[in-house]
Amino acid sequence: MVTGAAGSLAREVIGRLKDQYHIVAVDFRRPPELGDDIPAYVGDFNKRQFEDIFRQHSVNGVIHLGRMESDETTPERRYNANVLGTQRLLNLCVKYDIERVIVLSTFFVYGASPYNPVLLDESAPLKAVGLTKDLVDSVELENLANVFLWKHRELNMTILRPCHITGPEVNNTMSLLLARPVAPVLAGFSPMMQFVHIYDMARAVTLAFEKNVPGIYNVAPKEWSDYAAVLKEAGCRPLYLPSIPPVLPQTISRFMRWKAFPAFLINYFKYSVIIDGSSFEKTFGYTPEYSLEDILAHYRESKVAQNNGERY
Repeated sequence: MVTGAAGSLAREVIGRLKDQYHIVAVDFRRPPELGDDIPAYVGDFNKRQFEDIFRQHSVNGVIHLGRMESDETTPERRYNANVLGTQRLLNLCVKYDIERVIVLSTFFVYGASPYNPVLLDESAPLKAVGLTKDLVDSVELENLANVFLWKHRELNMTILRPCHITGPEVNNTMSLLLARPVAPVLAGFSPMMQFVHIYDMARAVTLAFEKNVPGIYNVAPKEWSDYAAVLKEAGCRPLYLPSIPPVLPQTISRFMRWKAFPAFLINYFKYSVIIDGSSFEKTFGYTPEYSLEDILAHYRESKVAQNNGERY
């Protein structure tokens, strides 16, 4: 079973696994478009009918990629989907003797702080909640997965904390910024950032599922760069804005014509959050195939193609 199946990362993961496994796709937001050969469902994990999928398909492995982003819904609905929904999913995993579980978390759980060390490994405290309440659901999801990781070892659970996932068809905040001709920069700040290509992230998820070494792992390259330089290489013109919260998120939202700019991201555009992905690389024999230059070239070339009236 792959959750979040309507998302770009899940589609890549399913594409890599479908020849070896019978895939069941689930999403609570919209119908996954994966073709007639893959059973696909739209449903709330908290509803009674969700359990029927486990019964009908004899599920023996779960890749949990489904998570609502902060700009997709209200905090209450997000908490219900991300935390309570994950709890229901993991309880069903225990009930139906699931043998392998992958949970996608995020590097945001570490929190953006001027006191962060240069490299954050997996033992670093999860400080995000102390810095912003908008990440409560992300940290709660992590804590919940941690409880199941140690209490139900038979699940053989692996928790992945990737850095910014970017590349073709990725629609998170960072990818949308890099795709624009003009992007905001907070005056006086240009934090270091890491990026993993969506194809490398999909490979990391499939490696974690197939090699099945339980634990918590950062997923990030050894390469990073400062935000202003990243924008330049992606073909974006920086628009410098004063850092005056809480007006700033609304200003950025109006400028970007977005329904809402996630306010919690402001600190991540001030302070570096660089994670150490060496444990995952050593454990799973993983090396990213796409460099930072490859990632940024995609955004740069897509702008050129759009200016020439071409599809990219």
